[in-house]
Amino acid sequence: MTMQLGNATLTMVNGGDFRLDGGAMHGVVPKTIWSRLVSCDEHNRVTYATNCLLVEIGGRRVLVETGNGDKFPAKEREIYGIDHDRSAAAALRELGVPPESIDVVLMTHLHFDHSGGATRRTASGALEPVFPRARHVVQRRELDAALHPHERNRASYLAENLQPLEAAGLLEVVDGEADILPGIRVLPTPGHTPGHQSILVDGGGPKALFLGDVIPTSVHVRLPFVMAYDLDVTGTIESKRRLLDDAIKDDWLVLFGHDRRHGARLGRDAKGQAQVSELVDL
Repeated sequence: MTMQLGNATLTMVNGGDFRLDGGAMHGVVPKTIWSRLVSCDEHNRVTYATNCLLVEIGGRRVLVETGNGDKFPAKEREIYGIDHDRSAAAALRELGVPPESIDVVLMTHLHFDHSGGATRRTASGALEPVFPRARHVVQRRELDAALHPHERNRASYLAENLQPLEAAGLLEVVDGEADILPGIRVLPTPGHTPGHQSILVDGGGPKALFLGDVIPTSVHVRLPFVMAYDLDVTGTIESKRRLLDDAIKDDWLVLFGHDRRHGARLGRDAKGQAQVSELVDL
């Protein structure tokens, strides 16, 4: 299923389901509250999608996010409950979109569940880019964080997802807000990581905003719901507040990085707080 917004065609594909600890995903919000909104398994893990957005605009194909990929060893697959039967590249091929036809890859940040599908192992075990023609655009602060990880984020930034792109000359960095193509703009939304960015699609009709991990699911529209994975909680809240205000004021369609429902229209409750008015699937 696709959605037409002006001259932009949007299609959501799943780069593989995985499971994350429910407590970590909801930060200081107690389980007595978040467990009413989502269900978890016997290990306290909640199942999430890795949503990847295909945008076709102006004769170009842009892929936002690449999912988990298919390179994880058995131990990590078990820890995170990673589904290797569904990669972004395979999902695109099912739509008749070969990876070689992608012009631009935009990653909100470089954690493995957003950048893992950008590279793959060949039959010989070597690593290579999955989207060989695409320029892969990230914020400069994000690339610096990924290349110099510390104890808190080292498990999320994996060299195997970056080095093949660097070697092939496919990485492109931007600083702050930037127009990547006509109708495609990146917006810095720091907090989850220092260089996290969200992607605004403007096809001349209603606008769509891919949020990434600043608001990973519809549950996280509530301002206090901030993941324990976020490096700067206050930064995330301020990024959320700004995005939510703009999205409600201008009636943007917001798209989530990990919700099994793809996106939402937003409004305000009786107290003036942002809330989901309507869930939307692409």
